[in-house]
Formats: sequence, C-alpha cells, structure tokens
Amino acid sequence: MSTGTAGLFDRPVVCPVLVGRASVVDALHRLIDGVEGDRCRMALMTGDAGIGKSRLVAEARAYATARGFVVLEGACFPQDRACPYAPMLDVLRACFAGQSPEAMVSAMGPFTRELYSLLPDLVPRPTEPSASSQQPPPPPLETEQERRRLFDALAHCLIGQGAERPVLVVVEDLHWCDDGSLDFLLYLARRAAAAGARGMAPLLLLGTYRVEDADPRLRHWLAQLDREHLAQELALAPLTREEIAAMIAAIVGRRGPPATELRDTIYGLAEGNPFYTEELLKALMAAGYLSDGDDAGRGNGGATPEWRIPRGVQDAVQQRIARLGSPAREVLSLAAVVGRRFDFGLLRRLAHVDEATLLGLIKELIAAQLVVEESPEQFAFRHALTREATYSELLARERMALHRTVAQVAEEIYAESSERRLDDLAYHYHQAGVWEKAVDYAQRAGERALRLYAPRAAVEQLTRALDAAEHLTTSTRSAPPLVSASRLASIHRERGLAYETLGDFRHARADYEAAIEIAQTASDQRAEWEALLDLGVLWTGRDYGQAGAYFQRALDLARALGEPTLLAHSLNRVGNWRVNTAQPREALPLHREALSIFEELDERRGIAATLDFLGMASYLGADLAGSIHNYERAVALFRELDDRPGLVSSLAMLANRGGSSEHGSRTSDAAELAAGVRDGERAAQLARAIDWRAGEAFALFILATVLGPLGAYARALELAGRGLRIAEEIEHLQWTAGAHCALGEIYLDLLALPAARRHLERGLELAQ
Repeated sequence: MSTGTAGLFDRPVVCPVLVGRASVVDALHRLIDGVEGDRCRMALMTGDAGIGKSRLVAEARAYATARGFVVLEGACFPQDRACPYAPMLDVLRACFAGQSPEAMVSAMGPFTRELYSLLPDLVPRPTEPSASSQQPPPPPLETEQERRRLFDALAHCLIGQGAERPVLVVVEDLHWCDDGSLDFLLYLARRAAAAGARGMAPLLLLGTYRVEDADPRLRHWLAQLDREHLAQELALAPLTREEIAAMIAAIVGRRGPPATELRDTIYGLAEGNPFYTEELLKALMAAGYLSDGDDAGRGNGGATPEWRIPRGVQDAVQQRIARLGSPAREVLSLAAVVGRRFDFGLLRRLAHVDEATLLGLIKELIAAQLVVEESPEQFAFRHALTREATYSELLARERMALHRTVAQVAEEIYAESSERRLDDLAYHYHQAGVWEKAVDYAQRAGERALRLYAPRAAVEQLTRALDAAEHLTTSTRSAPPLVSASRLASIHRERGLAYETLGDFRHARADYEAAIEIAQTASDQRAEWEALLDLGVLWTGRDYGQAGAYFQRALDLARALGEPTLLAHSLNRVGNWRVNTAQPREALPLHREALSIFEELDERRGIAATLDFLGMASYLGADLAGSIHNYERAVALFRELDDRPGLVSSLAMLANRGGSSEHGSRTSDAAELAAGVRDGERAAQLARAIDWRAGEAFALFILATVLGPLGAYARALELAGRGLRIAEEIEHLQWTAGAHCALGEIYLDLLALPAARRHLERGLELAQ
C-alpha cells in the first residue's frame, strides 16, 4: 500500500458544511436565545446512530459560546450504566476545571461533603469536627434524604455557574446513562420548570439519545418528561437523496451534483445517514476511486467501485451480532443472503425450523436492533449496511451455495407469482453462478422494468443478463451457443433504450452499436434494422447528419425486407428527420404513407406514433389547426395504449393549442388557453414520473413558451431554466438549443435585451 493511500485511511472524511439541518439549527438557536431571556428549558435530540446528533450539538455549543454561555458537557458510554452519575462527574469536572481548592469550597457552599463523595480526587476533603469542638456531627440521613441532598448539591453547582452567565448543560448518548443521572436530570428539569418564573439562573439542558437503543428505563424516563411537558424533542430524519448529493459534492470539492450512479449507490446503502455517507466515501477514497476535487463519481475512469463495508459500520454490527445465540446468527446469515427484506415463509423453509422456533429467533434479532417487522409476513434488516456487514462475513463459496438454495426454494414457493419475483430470482441465480437461468430471469426483469418506466432498474437487470451471457459464452466456446445472437442483440437494444431514457448518450450508443455488430455477424437483418432505427433516434439529440444517415440505412433495409410494418416505422423516422431539418412539407407525404400502412394493418401503436409525427410536421408547416387535430387523436390512442412517452410528446405539443411565443396567440378563449397550460403541466409531470429526462426537458421549455405570452414570465423563466439545466446535464443538444431559444424569446418580451441576445445566440450556435 502506498503512503498516500495509507494516509487516506487515517484521515477522517467529514462534510465541511452542515447539510439538510436548517430547521433543527433554527430550533436550537431559538432555544438558546430563549434561555438568555431568563427562561429555563430542556431539549432532547433523537435519531439513529450516525444521523448527526453530535454535529448539531457542536453547532449548539458554538452558538451558545458566542453568546456568552457557560457550556458544561458530559457523555455516556456503554459501561456507564453500571457507573453511578458517570455523565454528571464529567459535568462537575467541567464546573471546577482550573479552580483553586479555596474557590471550589466557596462554590460548593454547604454541599462539600456530598460532592466529595462523588469526586474525592478533585473536591477538597471536608473538615471533620474536632473532638474538642462543641459542634455535634450531623445526624445520619435516610437513603432518600441523602439522595435528595446529593441532587441539591449537583443543582447548586450548575445553577451557581449561571450566577453571571447563562448555562448550557449537554449530556450525550442518554441511552447509556445510569439510573442516578437520569433521575437527577428529571429532578433538575422539574426544578427549572418550577423556578423559571422566579428568577432561577438561565439554564438549558440538551440531551441526545438513539431511539433504537432506548431500553425500558429510558422509555419510562422519556414518558415522565412527556407527561409533565418538561422537554422539547428534536427528531432527526435521514437526509434526502438531494441532500446526500450535496454532501458528496461538498466532500469531494465539486460544485455541481455528483454522478447519478455514485449518488444513488451511496444513498441506497447509507439511506440518508450522514456518518455512513462519510464512511463510504472514505472507503472509496482509500481505494483510489475518488480524491479531493475529483469529478464526484467519475474518478478512476468512471468504473464502478468495489464496495467494502467501512470498519466503523462493520464493528458496530458485529458488536450486536456477538450478543446473539448461535441459532439466531445462522438465521441472520440466511436472511442476509435473501436480501434486505425477507419473507417469513421463505426463511422458515431455508432454516428448516417450525414457525414457533423461527418467531423466537426473529424476536431475538429484533431485540438486538438488527431486524424490524414490516408486516406479519415480511421482515427487513433495520439498515441496508447492517445486511451488507452480515453478508460480507460469509465466504464466497458459502454465499454461492446459499444463493442457489434460496433461488431454488423461491422458484418453488413462488411458482404461481414468479412474474413479481423476477428481480429476486435473477439476482440469486446470478450470485449462484447459474448463468442460463440468470440470463432468462434478468432479461425478463429488465423488460418488466422498462414496461414499468423504471430505466435504472432496467439497466441493472439487463447488465446482469449480459454478464451471465458472457459467462455462458466463455464456458461453452466449443459447444453451440446457449444464448442466440438475436437474443444478445435484443438485450443490448433494451439496455440502450434504458440508458437513452436516462439521458446517458455514451452508454446508449455503445449498446446500440453492439446490437448492430451482433446482428450483422449473425445475418439477422431485422435485429439490425431495429438497432439502426434506435441509433438514428439517439443521434437526433446530437447530430442531425448522423441521425439522417442511420434512418436512411434503416429505410433501405426495410424496403429490402419487404415488411410493411418496418417500412412504415422507417418512413416516420425519415419524415421526422426532414421536419427537424426544416423540410416539414416534404415530411407530410412520408407520414401519410406510414399512416395508411398502419391503418391497413390496424396497428394502433403505429397509428398513434404517426399521428404524433404528423402533428409536429403540421405545426412546423404553420397548419396549427391540423396539428392540434392530429395531436388530440394521438393523445386519445396513447392513453388507451398506456404509452406514456408518446403521451408526454403529444401533450407537450398540445400546450401550444392557444398559441406560443413562437407562433403568437391564436385565440383569446381563456378556457382553451388554460387547457393548453394543463396539457403542458401534465406532460412535464408524466415525464418526471417515468424518469424520462429528455422528455421532461422538452415539456418544460415548451410550456415556458406558452406561459410567456400569457404574462406568467416568472414561472416561464423558471421552467425554461429548469429544462435547460436538464438538457445540458444529459448533453441533449437539440433540447438545449430549444431551451435557449425559449429563454431568449421570454427575455425579449421583457425587453431584457442583453439576456435575450445571449440565449438566442447560444441557441443559434447549437442549431447550426
């Protein structure tokens, strides 16, 4: 290991800014400011381990210190449950830090004896009455009286600190607190609440605890606080996907959002937990995948990292597992192989135990805070990293055997509902190395994901199918191929479509080109035609010259094959290419010929797509009435067919029914204008729902051109700007140019001439 890499293991990775906690920070500031007004308060901050409680305590400490507070802190540790008043000893040491014995005795007043019993190493030994003294020794106190006297002594010290300045007392990790300290804090909270109106020194008690580690003692203590309304609770939720993206960007020193794959992978593992996010990034940096200032997820050539569970996470999980009995550990390992979620019935079959036994073992896992119950039939690991840490302890050969068993049992149990289990079966057979079944299930799962408009899931499953196919090819070089060329080309095309939907041009192009090469090698002309058309569509977002060449090759091949359906689709694509190259009138006869073919074949999807193309050709040919008529027919058919991308396209263009900045207003009918705006809004919402980024960019800037002439300039600018950002992010030059033109037209209406010129010139440059 190089010196540089070793240094990365030693160096903490901490987000330099506080992300996603503005509301909690504001609440803490208000609490501290309220205490300065002679009010006494108590606040409890709660959340999972690593959620950011200590970071917010540091923020509260800094804010209070800047306002002249005395800050006294104590912390609890697992062993402190058996150590009386452990956190309060920390607080007392902070109280008396740096004081002379005389000053300490003065500060303690009449409570030297009680405090000496707690801190004999720090507090001066109280003076015992001499034998000749006339003062008799104090009578012995009952146990409860002694306890009350000790509480009074502790309170006296804390309140005395606030004689001149307000006090912030922090006690972290109350889930490990001893009973005596909990009782004292309840006593102090009650005393503060009762004395707050009578001029008690201003005091804020701030405690933190983890919900998952709250035992019956702590839950009872919290219930008492709730009943008496003594504390304000600040619950910390996990960060959102966007907030985790901001964290990643801040840590690696990049201003823009991180690569989508990196963000989604880390979010899926860390589940919004800031500490886990930092630990995962540290592991990536140590592996050389990322470095400070890197392009946030595109380091190392964009390769997918080999994930290793961070040591801190692994250790935390192992501590919990160590407390389990052997049968519970075995069940936990089986569950980890099944996945983050696992069905009770499947686990019972795998564990070969009866229902009562398995219930008892799962209760043990729940008590150890490793597993949660989601329904009577389903359980889940409490955190994704808990499952990963458990899974990583298994040997590779052990995992493969268990995955094969899980797949076989699941295939048997879910035979009647296998379509809903395609993802799981594909995953388990792939992990087991049963490649033929892995190809089949993964391809079906990918196709299902595409039908459900889940392109990211489709990419994952189809990549799994291609990997399994590669293993099959490698292992059967001398035998007939187990996966046909047509099937391989189809998988590449399907994954290319998923990448294209996500706006990933480079990977989509690579898949489509691979499909063409495979089809040509196998002399599969239909598969070649499909991939040629796919590449033409892909290139329309980048280069019309390239797009036209692919469309023409597809048209020539369709004529040679003599299949009417292929011919009609090719005519539509060549016609749309002519529309995009300023030849809308030449496009109309091509689309009409395609429509005639589809109508003769009663091919409704083809009819709907052709009507959409005709709508665009008519629109750019200045036949607005004809355009609206075609789009309305297309929308009706797309709805019947549940073709959502087609619906996005037609609805977006129907937004122009009342006019736009491009063609001016064609009606003063308020109802028609409002209908157009609704169509545009539906198009944008639907594109976002199916994760079609190019479609969303298109719908947004089209809607902006409609809103501008209606006087809704602020919203028009916001929508066009958002469409531009999406188009630029996915490098879709066609829609980038369109969004610049939309912004230029809006700024022109507002007489903001420099901005209008800047956008229009950029749009012209891209168009050329």
